[in-house]
Amino acid sequence: MSVRYHRLPQPSSPMNPPTFIRAALCFALIFSGLAPPAARPALPDTPDTAPNSREMDLRLADAVRLGLAHNSDIQAARLEWTSQKTVSNTAYDTLSPKLVINGSHTVSQNADRTQRTEISPTATLQSEYGTQFNLSLNNQITQDERGVASRGDGASFTIVQPLMRGARRDIVTAPQRIAQITDEINQLNLKATISDVITQIILAWHEVLRAQERSRLAHEALSHSHRALSDDLYSAASGYWLETDFTNFSQAESETASRELNLEEAALRLDASRQQLLRLLALDPDTPIHAVDSLECQPVKTSLAKAMTTAIEHQPEYLIQRLNSNRAAIELAVARDQRQWDVSLVGGVSQTRTRTPGASTSQNRDNRAAIRIDIPLGDIAPRQSETKARIKANSQDNQLTDARQALESNLSSVLRELDTRWRQYETANRALNSFRQKLHAEHERTRHLPPDSFRTFALIAKLHHAESARVDSLVAYRNAVATLDRMTGTTLESWDIKLE
Repeated sequence: MSVRYHRLPQPSSPMNPPTFIRAALCFALIFSGLAPPAARPALPDTPDTAPNSREMDLRLADAVRLGLAHNSDIQAARLEWTSQKTVSNTAYDTLSPKLVINGSHTVSQNADRTQRTEISPTATLQSEYGTQFNLSLNNQITQDERGVASRGDGASFTIVQPLMRGARRDIVTAPQRIAQITDEINQLNLKATISDVITQIILAWHEVLRAQERSRLAHEALSHSHRALSDDLYSAASGYWLETDFTNFSQAESETASRELNLEEAALRLDASRQQLLRLLALDPDTPIHAVDSLECQPVKTSLAKAMTTAIEHQPEYLIQRLNSNRAAIELAVARDQRQWDVSLVGGVSQTRTRTPGASTSQNRDNRAAIRIDIPLGDIAPRQSETKARIKANSQDNQLTDARQALESNLSSVLRELDTRWRQYETANRALNSFRQKLHAEHERTRHLPPDSFRTFALIAKLHHAESARVDSLVAYRNAVATLDRMTGTTLESWDIKLE
């Protein structure tokens, strides 16, 4: 709005009209509580825009480090990973040698009283091709009621080689492969949890930074409002008057009151954002923190093909789905193998020796070879297990296809958002520079002409709006970068974090 200023003529007598107008103006200002002093009034007190000296400067890297050390979700994920790793280790033990020692001491009372003590250690081993080796030893001592003891010992070695069911290496090692897949899934779940927490910390830290800037801008807007209002009062006290009516002063007061409300709202948002960040860092809610960072950023350039390749290799959720598909395929192969006949070659040798006091020692040796066939008839359980495993495998394959398509779609959306946010950031920078130049030109103009408070109000409001838009676009772009890192599974790599 264009406003013209007029210089009041100097009074020639106490009762001339200009003096009356000035008196009326001063009376109105006194009545409204805004009477100008004789000299240029000082600025009203405004809250300090600088951070409290008691506040702890917190950079984003420090926030991530604190989150990794104290976040409860990460701690719970680590404990779950350790627990699952202990359980899965039992599957690796199926191909390890086993040793079992059986012992007994028997006292029988029939026609005579006898005691028998027997110890039988047995060692077994299974190879990756299903071959089972069994070595057992037997030692026994029998004592009758007269105290005469007889001794017997023996050894038996047996080899069983499956020919159909359980004869393939991939079937025998299936438990170990499934355990390895389970370990990888658990590790990826831990990686996903840590990545999620880091992304949440980044977004929360950015929100604190945004809230701090909004609070600073609200402080500055209120300070400029007070300064502009003071300039109006000074102009009125110096003899300048507006061609418009006195409602312009009420409008200036309304602008000041509105910006005071904005300052209170900015303080509430800042407190809420700090509380959210402190919760993620597992710190005391009363911890005074101040986000420290430069309000600048560099563009991230990548293509959809490159991002897709990176995501396929690193994103935890997609890798978990692919591992689930592999595990389902292994389970289907095992279920099909269980429907085959159990045909095995069995060979072995055993030797026993008996020693009785007063009698000769007797020995017996036995060599044997056989073929064993087990044909299940009328058992539908293996067929049902194969059907369930086949359905599960097909379902996992479909989910893997859907996951790949969803991943490509999400990456495309994130990259488009990244480009849009960068363009918005550049536009906000240009707009901010433009309003800064206009405000500087207005300040230069007021050095030679009376100040135009409403024009200054409008420029300052636009300047603060441009600064706020720049901060919003900067935070939005950085959030998009964090989301892209999370989507491609490179959050830990970006922060140089390794799982031990």
